[in-house]
Amino acid sequence: MTSKPYEARESVRQEMVADPRVVEAIVAAVHEQVPVYAALDDSRLPEVRAIAAWGLERLLRLWATDGTLEPGDLRRFRGIASARAADGRPVQAVLRAYRVAGTVLTEEVAARAPHLAAADAFALARMLLATLDTLSEEMATAYAATSEDLAGDRTRALRLLFDDLIAGRHASAGALTDRSARLGVQLPDPFCLLAAGPVATDRPDLAHETATDLLDALAVPGGEVTPLATVRGSRAVLLLPLAASERVTAVLGERSWRGCVITGESLERVAVAHRLAADALDTAPVHAHRSGRVLTDADAHVLALLAGRPAAAPDHIARLVLGPLTDAAQRHLLEALTAYIDSGSANAAARSLHLHPQSLRYRLRRVHELTGRDPRDPWQRLTLDIARTIRD
Repeated sequence: MTSKPYEARESVRQEMVADPRVVEAIVAAVHEQVPVYAALDDSRLPEVRAIAAWGLERLLRLWATDGTLEPGDLRRFRGIASARAADGRPVQAVLRAYRVAGTVLTEEVAARAPHLAAADAFALARMLLATLDTLSEEMATAYAATSEDLAGDRTRALRLLFDDLIAGRHASAGALTDRSARLGVQLPDPFCLLAAGPVATDRPDLAHETATDLLDALAVPGGEVTPLATVRGSRAVLLLPLAASERVTAVLGERSWRGCVITGESLERVAVAHRLAADALDTAPVHAHRSGRVLTDADAHVLALLAGRPAAAPDHIARLVLGPLTDAAQRHLLEALTAYIDSGSANAAARSLHLHPQSLRYRLRRVHELTGRDPRDPWQRLTLDIARTIRD
């Protein structure tokens, strides 16, 4: 008794859709073979997995029924292309990912070949070629249109660019370079990332205009780079030239704002810089902001370490906090600092090192000058203590 038309294809379709290993094989192949996708972090893979699952189901159904793409399918593919244009993932990489997925699908169907006839294999090849041709045209058109729209609304385009940088949605340095070129901007590199907001704990979400006002106040005259601004809840987040960091304390002081400036990261790690700054502002004790201090990389890394979420190795954190004190030539200053922290007073530290108290106090002033941290301040003394401890 012969089977009904397409019955074998439908059986294979149901088997493959029900097998989660097929989607995982597609995602693994795309992640391995397409460089842009290989650089995606774990937060982006669920999206790739969801698109792969939907695409697998639709392609297998087209094959099982000898169908063609419907208007709803085309709208979804155009939407995917528009999203990729907004997050800077090149359309060529997206289309290559679909070709890789098609190869995996073919291999998975071939593994079930005993259930199929030659006509089924020819139908699969015909469907994949026709579908890839159609979606290539649709996605390329939608991608180009979205890119033009983003370039036309420059303010919105720049904000979206920064939002994507903060969220880590740029899969590679090349994708970021391409997107910046399309917008005609050069990003600050080296940069400082500033997260800042009002002191009040019941503050409402900031308007984007507030962030741009802060950006204007911190502008560096004559620069060729393009600073960026966006808002995250009640905080403004700015990407500025490194030179702007020198003015942050004064500008935030005029507004009675608290802030954290990160200066030691690369453009590929803007998301890391933002996370460090935001977490630092969330977890720093009130006395860490005493005298209008703006938190720095060193503060942020110490706070991340205390929270059990270190973003750098201990020796790197120690160098950030101690600075020149890690040099052999400044060993006497580090010894003075250690004695002061351990003993709790300058007089006791002087006795332990067989120094005159004034000599010990002079060395502590040098520690302050070289590190920017006053050992007499509770928060700064704690960061210095942690740094010398993890260094040891």
